[in-house]
Amino acid sequence: MNQAHNPEPADKDQPGFDHQAFLQQVTSMPGVYRMLNDKQQVIYVGKAKNLKKRLASYFRKTGLSVKTRSLVSHIRSIEVIQTRTESEALLLENDLIKNLNPRYNILFRDDKSYPYIQLTRHQFPRLKVYRGATKSSLGKFYGPFPGVGAIRYTINHLERIFKLRNCEDSVFKNRSRPCLQYQIKRCTAPCVDYVSEDEYQQQIARAELFLKGQNEQLISDQVKLMEQASASLDFEKAAEYRDNIEQLRKVNEKQFVTGISSNIDIIACVMQQDYCCIQVFMIRSGSSLGNKPFFIRTKLDDKVADVLEIFLIQHYSRHPIPSEIIVNEPLQNQALLESTLTELANSKVTIKHQVREKRRHALQLAVRNAGESLQRHLVSASNLNKRYQSLIEVLNLGEAPQRMECFDISHTMGEATKASCVVFNQEGASKSDYRIYNIRDIKQGDDYAAMRQVLSRRYDKLKQQPEQMPDLIFIDGGKGQLSSAMEVLERLEVFEVKPSLRVIGIAKGPERKAGYESIIDEDYNELDISMDAPALLLIQQIRDEAHRFAITGHRKARGKLRKTSRLEEIPGIGAKRRQMLLQKFGGLQGVKSAGVEELMQIKGINRETAQVIYDTFHG
Repeated sequence: MNQAHNPEPADKDQPGFDHQAFLQQVTSMPGVYRMLNDKQQVIYVGKAKNLKKRLASYFRKTGLSVKTRSLVSHIRSIEVIQTRTESEALLLENDLIKNLNPRYNILFRDDKSYPYIQLTRHQFPRLKVYRGATKSSLGKFYGPFPGVGAIRYTINHLERIFKLRNCEDSVFKNRSRPCLQYQIKRCTAPCVDYVSEDEYQQQIARAELFLKGQNEQLISDQVKLMEQASASLDFEKAAEYRDNIEQLRKVNEKQFVTGISSNIDIIACVMQQDYCCIQVFMIRSGSSLGNKPFFIRTKLDDKVADVLEIFLIQHYSRHPIPSEIIVNEPLQNQALLESTLTELANSKVTIKHQVREKRRHALQLAVRNAGESLQRHLVSASNLNKRYQSLIEVLNLGEAPQRMECFDISHTMGEATKASCVVFNQEGASKSDYRIYNIRDIKQGDDYAAMRQVLSRRYDKLKQQPEQMPDLIFIDGGKGQLSSAMEVLERLEVFEVKPSLRVIGIAKGPERKAGYESIIDEDYNELDISMDAPALLLIQQIRDEAHRFAITGHRKARGKLRKTSRLEEIPGIGAKRRQMLLQKFGGLQGVKSAGVEELMQIKGINRETAQVIYDTFHG
């Protein structure tokens, strides 16, 4: 059930919102509430076991913090959604925060899913890094891992110990003799039948024992094999098993957490000033898979326990949930979180904060790591704050911009033109908001047209979402690019949606030297900024990030184009016929030079198909 209230101003303390009339109509059931400002933008989303009691707490006469009073002063209406249970309210609140990103809510952004180790479903399987849905049709999956580094470390050692193939399918299918990996004893060359399928599957089975955490059994099996080889006087094989055992013990010592055999996430939150760091340590079957830090700046007067609760529901609504979660602070809503996470995981989930022995030592390690990571982050954040303050002064802004976007165009002689959009907020780069755009249907090399296209596509969409509109737009280019940008923004009436929007051009200096850039405002006036001004360093940082992102996207597209054969574009020419053509004529250049009669000599290619091939290169 939805309720909304937006009466005429009646209360002097809270102009624009009559909270007394509103509270008389609010239910005492569980639910979610959305607070809106005078522009009808959602500025805060919350949940409550008792909506009436929770909302009344915002309007009490005393006891509110400065930040909460600031939130309340901007309220012009409140919308309420009633739910059946508090657990439903918790999940709905999480969805709304992710979708609306209100100004006063904490949102932990994580643009990537956790990676897994994938054991492919092939006759001769291989191990690889995988992100995405773990469908059984694609193979077996082990993890998740907090980062790709831990996966590559594990895969590298398993390939070395068990001599598993690491080549792509296209390479594997077309080998006629073993590659270098076989020569250096890193592979058993299944591609050329140097190992039987049964023998290779035995190697895979041993690798799976390791991935399942059954390391001691695996080492014990290797010891038996070594003894058998030694008894048979096959000392070379025995030495190979001995080396495997040594490698396994080294990896085991590095990853194994003594005394913990279940699946556990250890989560520590440390807060200083308005910043906090959350460290997630992942343990699966007794093996430490590594850790991952998350940084956030609190918006209201959130305590460590509050931040932990927000993190748990946001994080585990996107990622696999372990059977046990250990946190460094007691949680007020622990029972609610346990029942909600149990429902999401379809299995029992427990949350603990008082632990002993090995778990306590692991938690202390996580807290120490979180504290050290936060200190490093604060040093970086301090420098960023100085740059923001300098930017306010240089551009004569009323307040620090909450969101900045920068655009750049990249191409090679007009080939594979890409446009980048990078986003910065008060915490720095917001990489999950980065976008790369394919530029089409323009004259090759026309950077002005490319800039007009990307801005049209970007802001025609964003003007429907005013809360996502930036406060400051940077254009990598001089007055010409800036003029193209202003033309688009005025045509789309973006300045009516965001009257305070500023647009700045960044023209390259002489010989493209850093520090000599010309900064141009929307009136095409060059701003006087000293070379050592922190504001200029921030502008350069944003511009360089847009440039890097555009070049990365362009190089990927260009590489894909250059790796793609023109033959792949011809209907009726499959992989087998392409291979026959290339072998017959010694490569693509030979195919281009061949006439229709010569092309017809290939089995399965008639005159009509030969003419199509010829026209593809000469039409």
